Amino acid sequence: MERRNLLRAAVAAPAVTMITAAPTANALAAQAAPRRFDSTDPRFAVAVLPDTQYLFDADSADPAPLRATLHYLLEQRAEDNIAFLTHLGDVTEHGTEQEIALAGRTFSTIDGKLPYSVLAGNHDIRSSTDDQRGASAYLDTFGPSRFAGDPTFAGASPDGYNRAHLIRAAGRQWLILALDWRISDGGIGWAQDVLRRHPTSPAIVTTHDLAYAGESGEAVLSDNGRRLWDTLIKDNDQIFLTLNGHYWPPGRAVLRNAAGHDVHVHITNYQDRYYGGAAMIRLYRFDLARGRIDVETFAPWFLARDPRKRTPLESENIELTGDADRFSLEVDFAQRFAGFAPPALPAPRPAARVIDRRTVAYWRFDTAGQSVIDGAVITDQTGNGNDLTVRRLANSGPETLRLSTDHHVGAPAHASLRFDGGQGPDRGAILHTGPGAALNSMKFLDGYTIETFIKLPDPFTGNHAWMGVFSWEGRSGDAGKQSGWSPLEPTCSLNLSPERFLQYVLYSHIGDHNPTSWSHTLPVGTWQHVAIVNDGRRSTVWVNGSVIARNPTQPARGIATLGRPFVIGATSFDLRYGQGFYGWIGDVRITGRPLRADQFLT
Repeated sequence: MERRNLLRAAVAAPAVTMITAAPTANALAAQAAPRRFDSTDPRFAVAVLPDTQYLFDADSADPAPLRATLHYLLEQRAEDNIAFLTHLGDVTEHGTEQEIALAGRTFSTIDGKLPYSVLAGNHDIRSSTDDQRGASAYLDTFGPSRFAGDPTFAGASPDGYNRAHLIRAAGRQWLILALDWRISDGGIGWAQDVLRRHPTSPAIVTTHDLAYAGESGEAVLSDNGRRLWDTLIKDNDQIFLTLNGHYWPPGRAVLRNAAGHDVHVHITNYQDRYYGGAAMIRLYRFDLARGRIDVETFAPWFLARDPRKRTPLESENIELTGDADRFSLEVDFAQRFAGFAPPALPAPRPAARVIDRRTVAYWRFDTAGQSVIDGAVITDQTGNGNDLTVRRLANSGPETLRLSTDHHVGAPAHASLRFDGGQGPDRGAILHTGPGAALNSMKFLDGYTIETFIKLPDPFTGNHAWMGVFSWEGRSGDAGKQSGWSPLEPTCSLNLSPERFLQYVLYSHIGDHNPTSWSHTLPVGTWQHVAIVNDGRRSTVWVNGSVIARNPTQPARGIATLGRPFVIGATSFDLRYGQGFYGWIGDVRITGRPLRADQFLT
């Protein structure tokens, strides 16, 4: 359960008396060493705080909601991995010295503890001019000197009204531009120069006035926003997200920049709601592992209240769940950022780097002059003589097997084979060892590791139920096994079910055992590393470095091989082949011992 939900549960439940055991020394040590913001975690959050002006309005000011919000962010920084807080302007109602000073004192609670920016909105400036307006109470309190000691601070425009921050999160650098509500041409030139000096940093533009919500709720660029789009955002592919306040209700849209890529345009403002929005925040939870940004909007001030004492309006405004307030964005970060920050892909690794004395066989498909016509040979890189020969099945033409440069990013060889097998009619291609290959009869009584890379096409069309990835030929019945589904199926195979579950079927050499492992549904359009690790007692299947759930505990010592070929690209039944594999297969390695995850090909 997330920390915020735990807090909700705490404030929603009546107090009870609990008797607990005294904390152990380890527990006390853990309490004494609180978690900190982790700049390497692929999950982090950016907090967004829009117009707080009604909380700082002359003699009716009440900074308590903002204090609660800032306290919440400090308390939750490590738990939610909050990297930065950005205020979108209109901190105050009139921009007077009194209002600005009170806001400045309130923000001082996070100085040096949480990086943040505060840009100028129209209510913070007692002037209608652009950022060349000169001195102001806002600039005295929230000018560059306030942020000079912040490690994220990356400079300001000469006038002081436009700022840049560089944050380190998810193992990379991100740029946040905090721009004046009426940026001048000179300010735009300054922002352009910042982008030029940090060409590989994904950028978020924050300002006060950029878009408003149209009748459909979709964001529409304002006149000022159109100017920013045309002169700064559109032609800088780094900018993938813009955030602004000023207008209500909130809204969002996706625009296409000059490179044809998405720019998410979001309006965030709750000043029209109860208690001037009560310093309500929006958390943008970036998850680079899942390729998502999850967004939620809530008011920490109301959240912290005793639920038995909350008024109806407080309860109503604890959290907003409308389409513009709580939503998720699917973002392929690597692909979106590839135009200005192409990923540094690992170079191919020679075969000698991934072979040791216990490597039984290793095949890769990047050998110069490699052919995949019928009869072509794929050399076993270990020198053990387990070479593979190409053979197309019935009803199969040249298109059923092709060389490809597509590959898993962690694969030693930057190449693969593209199989186009299927049913109706059965077709495909296989690669099989010769009749005298040592691999055909090996039993692996001390354990083994079989690894490969596979990728399923997107879209995954046609009927490919129970297609094989690899197998040893031979009927399990001929090996004297009676425990399995059919005496005609092979003694070892990796297949794909109709639900796209991997199925690893094994008939052990010792005993009449048929342990079968089942994975989750494999995604399409993305490479998967698969490893079957047997320690001489039982087998464990791994996918992308993670152990799958359904690995049986029944004994699995050795493989009941029968001296028949090892095959890539299909699974036989009663020594006959029907359909072949559909998709890509990369490097395949068989090791005569169990490997740790850090020893896998990836």
